[in-house]
Amino acid sequence: MPSIESPCILVCSIDMKTGYCFGCGRTRDEISGWLDMTPQERRDVMAGLPARLETVERKPRRETRRMRMARERGESA
Repeated sequence: MPSIESPCILVCSIDMKTGYCFGCGRTRDEISGWLDMTPQERRDVMAGLPARLETVERKPRRETRRMRMARERGESA
């Protein structure tokens, strides 16, 4: 089975102001429906993610999974 490209960076926290994930820029609906999208639909969403991420004004307050994993390995995030 071929792998499905995803913009996920394991941050998984939604900005309540914009509705976009702090890590990847997708909406909750896009995240939950990602596997059901066609490759072209996923590419279309991914094309708009950099602009979306520019609108996210704050960073997540909690420690993200990626940060925790790096901390546990003794790395800098």
